Amino acid sequence: MPVETTPVAETPQKKASLRDLPRNVWAVSAASFFMDISSEMVINILPLFLSNVLGVKTNIIGLIEGVAEATASILKLFSGWLSDKLRARKWLAVIGYGISAVSKPFFYFASTWEAIAAVRWADRAGKGIRTAPRDALVADSIDPRQRGLAFGFHRAADTAGAMVGILVAILIVWLMEAGNVDLKEATFRTIVLVSLIPALVAVLALAVGAKEVAITSQRAAPKFALRGLGRPFMLFLVIVGIFTLGNSSDAFLVLRAQERGLNVVGVLAMLAVFNLVYSLISTPAGSLSDRIGRRRLIVGGWLVYAAIYFGFGLAQTGWQIWLLYVIYGAYYGMAYGTANALVADLVPANLRGTAYGTYNAVLGILTFPASVIAGVLWQGIGSWGGFGPSAPFFFGATMALLAAILMAFTLRAPQTKA
Repeated sequence: MPVETTPVAETPQKKASLRDLPRNVWAVSAASFFMDISSEMVINILPLFLSNVLGVKTNIIGLIEGVAEATASILKLFSGWLSDKLRARKWLAVIGYGISAVSKPFFYFASTWEAIAAVRWADRAGKGIRTAPRDALVADSIDPRQRGLAFGFHRAADTAGAMVGILVAILIVWLMEAGNVDLKEATFRTIVLVSLIPALVAVLALAVGAKEVAITSQRAAPKFALRGLGRPFMLFLVIVGIFTLGNSSDAFLVLRAQERGLNVVGVLAMLAVFNLVYSLISTPAGSLSDRIGRRRLIVGGWLVYAAIYFGFGLAQTGWQIWLLYVIYGAYYGMAYGTANALVADLVPANLRGTAYGTYNAVLGILTFPASVIAGVLWQGIGSWGGFGPSAPFFFGATMALLAAILMAFTLRAPQTKA
C-alpha cells in the first residue's frame, strides 16, 4: 500500500505567526543559534589562518573543505535513516552537537594544515550526525501548512547566531590587531577559546529544551534504499546536485574578498551584514513559500545566486565584493530553508529522516568536487597556474543558471490536499 506524501503548498494558505510554532522548533532553533555563534567565529577565519599563517594554497584549502563536507555527508545519510528506524530524532541530534562542541578546543593546538584538517573533519562529523535527525524533528513537530515558516525561522535563528559569532570575532580582531590585512596566529587562537562557551550552551539547549515527537500513526519500517523516496524527490536531488557542483565552499569568497583588498575586520563585517540579510529574509520567505509554493522561491534564489556569482567574478575592488556578499544573503534567505521544507513535502512521513540524510549527503558529497574544482580553477595544480580568481565564480554562476532552468521546467510540485 503506497504511503501518502505531504504536499507542498501551491494554493494560498492562511498566514501563520511565530506564536504558532511549537516548543521543539524553538529548542532546535536555539541550539542552532548558539552553535552557529561558536562555529562562525572560527570557520570564517579558518581560510585566512590557513592562507596567512600557514601559507596553504587554495587547492589544499579546497581539499580540506571538500573532504570536510564529504565526511559529514555519509553520516548524514546514515543518521537520517537511523532516526527513522529508531523513531527517535532528539538524542542523535544531541550527540552530533556534542561531537562538534568537543572537537573545537583542538583548533587551539593545531599548527599544521593536516591538524587543522583533522579537527575540521571531526567538527563536520558532528554536523553529519545531527543535521538529518534535527530537520526531521522540526518536520515531525509542525503542521504541514506551517512547515515553510518553521524551517524559515530555524534558518533565521541559525543565521542570527552566525551574525553574532562574526561580530564577536570582529571585536576580538579589532582589539588584537586593528586594521591588519592578514590574520595573526594569536588572534585565531583567542577566537577559538571564546567559541567554546556558546558551543556548550547549544548542546544544553537541545538536550533540555526539545522533546521526542510521539509517533502514533502506523508507519512502515524504513529501508536503507532510495527507491521508496519517489521520483519527484530523486529529480529534485539531481537538480540540486547540478547546482551544488558549482557551489564551492564560501571559504573562496572570503579569500576573494581579501584578494580584492579587504582587511580582516572588513571581511568579518561583510560576513556579519550578510548574515543579517539572510536572517531577516529567511522567516518571511519561508512563510511565503507556504502560500505561493516552494519551487518559485528556490528558482528565484538560484537566479539571484547566478547574478551575484557573475559579479564576484567581475569585481575589481573590495567594496564591490563587500556589496555583492551582502546581497548574497538574499539567495540564502530565499532558497535554503525553503529547500529543506520542500524535502518534507516530497517524501513519505516515515522516510523523512532518510530523505534529509540523502539530501544533505548529496549536497555534502558534491561540495568535495565543487571545492576542489574551485581551488584548481583559481590557482591550478602542479605546474599549471589555473585560470585565476574569477574562474570559480563564473563556473558557479553557470551551474546555478542551469539548475534554475531545470527546476522551473521539470519539477512539478504536488498539489495541496483539501
